[in-house]
Amino acid sequence: MTTATVLVMAKAPVPGAVKTRLGATIGPEAAARLAHAALLDTLAVCESVFPPGRRVIALAGAPARSVEPAQLDRALSGWDVVAQEGATFAERLETAHRDAHVTHGGPVVQIGMDTPHLTARHLEQVVAATRSGRPVLGRAQDGGWWVLATTAPGDVTQLRRVPMSRHDTWARTRDCVERTAGTVLPTEELNDVDTAADAEVAAAAAPDTRFARGWRELLASGMGGTS
Repeated sequence: MTTATVLVMAKAPVPGAVKTRLGATIGPEAAARLAHAALLDTLAVCESVFPPGRRVIALAGAPARSVEPAQLDRALSGWDVVAQEGATFAERLETAHRDAHVTHGGPVVQIGMDTPHLTARHLEQVVAATRSGRPVLGRAQDGGWWVLATTAPGDVTQLRRVPMSRHDTWARTRDCVERTAGTVLPTEELNDVDTAADAEVAAAAAPDTRFARGWRELLASGMGGTS
């Protein structure tokens, strides 16, 4: 296992509070259950790469109101759970990266809960790239990014100024990090799950995940869609 630290930025899977674009198609309860499955898949793959003491999750929302609170609580055993802090998501990212470096040590490999098809190989490639001393930024197909690995707290000094959830978020994040940390290394591109079409792609890419099983069950019930 690696000596890097993984940082997962996540929302508690509360109906109406997560996967709202997907929820507009399949309903907030079903979207929250898929978000719950995606989060559990994400935690499991991280645990296969990062040892205890090197796992941090920065959580937003109320876990007690999530769709499966007891199961979520069990899944978080062995993780250091902290609250997200900041007025914007960009501020919360910057704070979480900085704090993870201070409390757990770097490099810090930060991901979200939107890539349930993520594999250990993806994470190992990112960790290997950080050995160059450079930050790593993995582009998402919508113009955002799915991973940001930092090698020092100062890598994210200006991150709070980057607008999130835009077609140019990856490019703006790269430029921001490069101003303080030098050249950013790329890694494999993945897609985030925001829509029903995204969910179909992720389920096909990793058919044995909880997310994929949940998606197939949803399709079988007639609730799914691909628009």
